Amino acid sequence: MVAALENVRVADFSHVFAGPHCTMALADMGAEVIKIEPPNGDASRTYSPPDIAGESPAFLCLNRNKKGIVLNLATPRGQDLARRIVATSDVLVENFATGVMRKYGLDHASLQAANPRLIYCSISAYGRDGPFADRPGFDPVIQAESGLMSLNGAPDGPPFRTGIPFVDLCTGMFATQAILAALVARGRTGTGQFIDVPLFDSATHLAGYQMVSFLAGGVPPGRFGNASSIVAPAGLYDAADGQLFLTVGGDRIWRKLLAALGDPPELTDPRFATNPQRLQAAPHLNAVLQSLLARNTVAWWLDRLRGAGVPAGPLRDIAQVCEAPELRGRAMLRQAPHAAAGTVPDVRTPWTMQGTPSVQPKGAPVLGEHTRSVLHELLGLDPAQIDSLAAADVIRCAP
Repeated sequence: MVAALENVRVADFSHVFAGPHCTMALADMGAEVIKIEPPNGDASRTYSPPDIAGESPAFLCLNRNKKGIVLNLATPRGQDLARRIVATSDVLVENFATGVMRKYGLDHASLQAANPRLIYCSISAYGRDGPFADRPGFDPVIQAESGLMSLNGAPDGPPFRTGIPFVDLCTGMFATQAILAALVARGRTGTGQFIDVPLFDSATHLAGYQMVSFLAGGVPPGRFGNASSIVAPAGLYDAADGQLFLTVGGDRIWRKLLAALGDPPELTDPRFATNPQRLQAAPHLNAVLQSLLARNTVAWWLDRLRGAGVPAGPLRDIAQVCEAPELRGRAMLRQAPHAAAGTVPDVRTPWTMQGTPSVQPKGAPVLGEHTRSVLHELLGLDPAQIDSLAAADVIRCAP
């Protein structure tokens, strides 16, 4: 079967997290992604420990299924090679600081005339126009100033950022969505377009329902820890041998919870009758629930709760997740071939497409792994020309 993006070529100038997450998804869908790195490589290659054959897990995770080449864009010949690659491409993705691509002659305005079908996706901290276009920004900073961090943490404690670069990864997903939509639109119009996806806009979009809540009621939302601002009970509870999380999303699930717990008289309190009432009485409700759940083990409670249709699960660390039956049952973990390590561990994309399946995984490229093959096959350069470019430090080729 043919992958969904077969015959789509992506010139990938992105680095670190947001851009590579986007282009990895496109590569998984079958696009030919040519990752163009500077001579010292994507900065995320050094995000260790630990490392696998000298590469960081962060780089390996976000750059599978890509062809990797090295171009020195600070040189005119490197810029020319980049323009020639883009001229044959359907999509360009970049997340440099504002002005960098223009300095190299690789901005949208400079490339559009030569390739009017090009879809140019630009990822930045605050957008490519407006008063803050030149301001640098990274995921934790954006989490802080977008309000996301103010929502994360215990009610009586400090705010926290998420344990993963949440805004970066979501921005990459939003960029992927926009590129796919632009490819559909190009099928109708025959022309590409410019796409602007800022981290800050993505973060405020993610906080959207809390912002609408404030705009409607005038009260800024606070931090709820592991509880919820909209349903109760919800949270992390101690069983006899560990912790479990359960969420009661409305009165129908509440009745199922009561049945799973054996209809204990402690929970017949009129203050627990409806979701708004339970939210008001959440501290007392949580204390009652905690005393009940402490009487048996996590496994015992999960059997009863899940059997009754109550969403609940055990608290796991990452090591436990890697052995979890839910993960193994969906074959989410796999091994990908890698030029230096032989194979590397890999976590597959979360979708399955029956008619256009994801491509089989190939490990992230070592630095300059495909420079020779891409320049020869795509641009027609012969070995002597490639050697000359390497000697002039315009390109870098893996051994």
